[in-house]
Amino acid sequence: MPLARSLSVTSLSGLEDGDEEFDLEDAVLFEIAWEVANKVGGIYTVIQTKARLTSEEWGENYFLVGPYVESNVRTQVELIEATNPILKRTIEKMNSSGCKVYFGRWLIEGSPYVILIDVAFTAWSLDRWKSELWELCDIGVPWFDREANDAVLFGFLTAWLLGEFAAQCEEPPHIVAHFHEWLAGLGLVLCRQRQLPIGTIFTTHATLLGRYLCAGNVDFYNNLSEFNVDKEAGDRQIYHRYCLERAAAHCAHVFTTVSQITAIEAEHLLKRKPDIVTPNGLNVKKFSAMHEFQNLHAQSKNRIQEFIRGHFYGHLDFNLDKCLFLFIAGRYEFSNKGADIFLEALARLNYLLRVNHSDVTVIAFFIMPARTNNFNVETLKGQAVRKQLWDTAHTVKERFGKKLYESLLVGQLPDVSKMLDKEDFTIMKRAIFATQRQCQPPVCTHNMLEDSSDPILNSVRRIGLFNSSADRVKVIIFHPEFLSSTSPLLPMDYEEFVRGCHLGVFPSYYEPWGYTPAECTVMGIPSISTNLSGFGCFMEEHIAEPSAYGIYILDRRFRGVDESCNQLTSFLFQFCKQSRRQRIIQRNRTERLSDLLDWRYLGRYYIAARHMALAKAFPDTYVYEPQEHTSTTGFRYPRPASVPPSPALSRHSSPHHSEAEENDDDEHYDEDLEAEKDRVNIRQPFKNRSVPGVNGNSNSVLTARWGESTTQHKLKINQDCWSTNTG
Repeated sequence: MPLARSLSVTSLSGLEDGDEEFDLEDAVLFEIAWEVANKVGGIYTVIQTKARLTSEEWGENYFLVGPYVESNVRTQVELIEATNPILKRTIEKMNSSGCKVYFGRWLIEGSPYVILIDVAFTAWSLDRWKSELWELCDIGVPWFDREANDAVLFGFLTAWLLGEFAAQCEEPPHIVAHFHEWLAGLGLVLCRQRQLPIGTIFTTHATLLGRYLCAGNVDFYNNLSEFNVDKEAGDRQIYHRYCLERAAAHCAHVFTTVSQITAIEAEHLLKRKPDIVTPNGLNVKKFSAMHEFQNLHAQSKNRIQEFIRGHFYGHLDFNLDKCLFLFIAGRYEFSNKGADIFLEALARLNYLLRVNHSDVTVIAFFIMPARTNNFNVETLKGQAVRKQLWDTAHTVKERFGKKLYESLLVGQLPDVSKMLDKEDFTIMKRAIFATQRQCQPPVCTHNMLEDSSDPILNSVRRIGLFNSSADRVKVIIFHPEFLSSTSPLLPMDYEEFVRGCHLGVFPSYYEPWGYTPAECTVMGIPSISTNLSGFGCFMEEHIAEPSAYGIYILDRRFRGVDESCNQLTSFLFQFCKQSRRQRIIQRNRTERLSDLLDWRYLGRYYIAARHMALAKAFPDTYVYEPQEHTSTTGFRYPRPASVPPSPALSRHSSPHHSEAEENDDDEHYDEDLEAEKDRVNIRQPFKNRSVPGVNGNSNSVLTARWGESTTQHKLKINQDCWSTNTG
């Protein structure tokens, strides 16, 4: 099935401002997810980073609901007594009925209230609730699926909490409940089945069946309309999970997903078209001066170089100042995350660099958690040898400095031949002998439990990148563990590590949004994404020439694997040909795109979804009023007019790549002027304004206005208006 390109969201700067803010004084928002104060995957980042903006909008009427995990609560949550009297009575009633419900503040930006439910404490009700689920929905959950069992317990407890809260309200409440992913979806289904007075939203960040199908190496996007979804889910033994997800999608007042590519997927696999697309954002920290984040890059790069010195002791036959650090990070899904074509592209890049006699060395990191039993001894030894060499150099330096000082004190120039005695040479020779190594530096930093069947290690063996002296892609470092500042190997947090790299490579085949390239962008690090990722489609939509801003979009939708691999190799090779100054300019451009990914902009889509849910759940209070279609034009970031971001895009009117760094100073480039040209194309952040979305077969913009009556709110929907006036 050909996938015609349809816009997921309109231009951010083209949105019309609403006249007044939407009144939320008598409304309450519950946001329910398994990853509230419980880091499992990317949804944790969505909720954590969005909490500050949502708290500012809803104030004391915003509550996050998640599972109680003691180890997480100890470090992330401050348990307190419920401040809302209705909620306090609700929690007391549930606790007296055999539940364990906790209330507190999540210690993140915005300090939102959290309600944490101890799922294990009510496990005695599991069989009874499974029977009820079968009677109500004809969904049977097998006993051996622990994750699905948790979803059943969490769903019934969440519905109990919301139902009890509604019952404790003296006046009819206006409640919005936003459920994330299938693990929380059963609570939504039960709320609708029990006819609770709640406006419901269901957001799927990635469909279950889509993830499983892509992991099975099927031609997913060209066969979306051909899949027998029931059979495919049954064959993979996830039919009960799929039913929970599909039921939640169909029962919700408002169904959302995170990108247009996932919206197409959801329409075919879950059989419902999303009402609105809600892209994921980040809290963007802006620097007062451009050089600040460049300095952070240099500092973090130096720390990575220290790790490289230790990892390659005895084989450090390349210039670290001409090294480029590339990385891929995320869940260990070898094909879905594109690790397969990244490895193949590295092998082809190695050939191109060798035949072109390049002096650039590429070092690639794979940060993908996998099953290990300990650190690799050889890797630990490398860091110990590096530290020993540093201590030896420091000792000799102290001795040299003392002799120099004493010579100058007596008014004599030192005799250089006598500054280092025999003992000093002996110490240095011993240090040099200690760095000798008979084997190649290890590819993996840990001992893998399944070394012989690990897909990354097997691919490395196949392509033959074993860090020989002739290889320009010198090393592939597989770090199967989350980065931590307390690690004895690479003591860096993930953010610090990303800042120190030169390029993030994420050639995913299945990536509903893609937080890793988004995080690179806000930190000013160029990245490679694909047109099958939500992030890639979003950037293609908003930037006229993404590669000019350091956002390389790999075509995996309309090209075969080999063609995509060649394109990725071309991107990497052209990046390697950039001069240092060109990379600095490109990082400046990349960092300026961070406004596009700020929750202050993207949060409006979640605001729209909540307003839609209120209007559908409480039609007597909140009303849709369709407006006539307005034909207007959206905004796209233009191509920068000055220095090209890479040699491949150089034109005769622009300076070409120069081997000599000093020649780069002749290039005409005014950073402040170019930054100002970009900034005029995007507005400053603002709160509840008009928001684009999808409604039925047409797209819409939603504007909230306060009417004459203090109890009557009107939501105006502008049909078919994806692109709006840029003003």
